[in-house]
Amino acid sequence: MTPFYTGKVRDLYRVDAEHVVMVASDRLSAFDVVMKEPVPDKGRVLTGITHYWVREVASRVGSALVSCDPDLIAERVGEFPPEWAGRAMLVREARMLPLECIVRGRLAGQAYEEYAARGTVHGEPVRKGFQLTDPFDEPRFTPSTKADSGHDVNISLAEASTLVGPETLERAREICLTLFNHAASRLSERGVILADTKFELGWVDDDLVVCDEVVTPDSSRLWPANEVRSGQVPPSFDKQPFRDWLDGAGWNRTPPPPPVPAAVIDETARRYREAYAVVTGGSLTDWYGGVE
Repeated sequence: MTPFYTGKVRDLYRVDAEHVVMVASDRLSAFDVVMKEPVPDKGRVLTGITHYWVREVASRVGSALVSCDPDLIAERVGEFPPEWAGRAMLVREARMLPLECIVRGRLAGQAYEEYAARGTVHGEPVRKGFQLTDPFDEPRFTPSTKADSGHDVNISLAEASTLVGPETLERAREICLTLFNHAASRLSERGVILADTKFELGWVDDDLVVCDEVVTPDSSRLWPANEVRSGQVPPSFDKQPFRDWLDGAGWNRTPPPPPVPAAVIDETARRYREAYAVVTGGSLTDWYGGVE
């Protein structure tokens, strides 16, 4: 295997002309800066949840994922560090769509900021009267550009159509809404609201498929349904304890980052593990790499 990419969370290794191993680390980042302190089990949570959703929708949406089984991956690639168990995915290499495919079921984040300022979401008009966390009449497909550096830029559907073509955009929309609606329905049964999520799609052969992570705490806003109030920021199953601490740390958002207290790391790790249990209905100890 040959390493060829290191991101804020994932490391990529080329296996052959058609396959890549993607390893989710425990790295924690904010404002494009990686903290020195890892969050235990974070990479296993992201990989395990992605595997769960890919299996859930396999009959309706294609995926680049081949396997997360350490034995199968080792058989294919010839080497497998033990610490990769539960973090590694063998995937088909895809020609990535130059869009971040976001689906929003609730008004939050950048969409809320734009709506509050201009009454639009990704440049599209939205009726008056919405408050933070309010549900849209139906989920909205709201793509953004994929930036090589800096932050992605929210764009309208017309701008997205210019980038990828109307037929590809419509297929991307169908795939993302299928994934979102299925996940939102499943999570609702477990007392969780899927407020929004981000997908990455790519072409494998002639099929447009979902790549990378799927409805994880890093790519989604997951809220406890019984704690959501219109106009208020709800708690979430993600790195919120870290964000809350960082807001008061006085950091200027440039390297080097401040040291993260152990208590914040521990609480963040607990949130991720809780997310795995809530989403999958299983125990993280039963996922690859778990210690009895």
